[in-house]
Amino acid sequence: MGPVNEQDIPVRLAAWVHGQVQGVGFRWWTRSRALELGLVGFARNLPDGRVEVVAEGPRDHCARFLTALRSQTSPGRVDRVVESWAAAKGGFTGFAER
Repeated sequence: MGPVNEQDIPVRLAAWVHGQVQGVGFRWWTRSRALELGLVGFARNLPDGRVEVVAEGPRDHCARFLTALRSQTSPGRVDRVVESWAAAKGGFTGFAER
C-alpha cells in the first residue's frame, strides 16, 4: 500500500445556502449535482428560507460540489453560501431531498 492521498479521505461538507432557494427546484438541482459527483447526504429547507446541504465524499468532489452551489447556475437565486468542513461521519445512503 502506498501513501494515502488526502484527496481520497472522505470529508463532510455542510453548506447553508442563502437567497431565493425554496420552491424553485433548488433541492432537486442540488441532488442531481451531488449524484453526478458520487456524493451522499441531503438537502433540506430551513424555516428561515435557507437550504441546508450536507454532503460526504472525497474532498475534491465536495469542493467541486461547493463550486456548483456558488455557480449561479442553479434554479432560483443564490446570494451567499456559508460552508463548514469536517471529517465524514457516514450513515448516508444516496442523496435525499428532505
